[in-house]
Amino acid sequence: MTKAEVIAEIAEKTGIDKADVSATVEKFFEVVRDTMAKGDNIYVRGFGSFVNKKRARKVARNISKNTAIIIDEHFVPSFKPSKEFVKMVKESEVLKPAAVEAK
Repeated sequence: MTKAEVIAEIAEKTGIDKADVSATVEKFFEVVRDTMAKGDNIYVRGFGSFVNKKRARKVARNISKNTAIIIDEHFVPSFKPSKEFVKMVKESEVLKPAAVEAK
């Protein structure tokens, strides 16, 4: 599902104009980006957490040049779904047949 499809579905379910929903969704993403860029995390009860995860300093290899590269310690944005969210996805009747076919 794309962002446009999400906006269309929210507009349909709430009766709010698509332009207003679009502006709200864009501002939500802006707040998430700005907050995480400042080093803060966002916790949405029942949905999940947007957190900055710390990656330790490590030595990697440039295979084409056969040299070692040092990658400094850094942070990456991450999303951790809530237990309720995970449970809902695991128990989804739509996804269960797909999981059985994948085995």
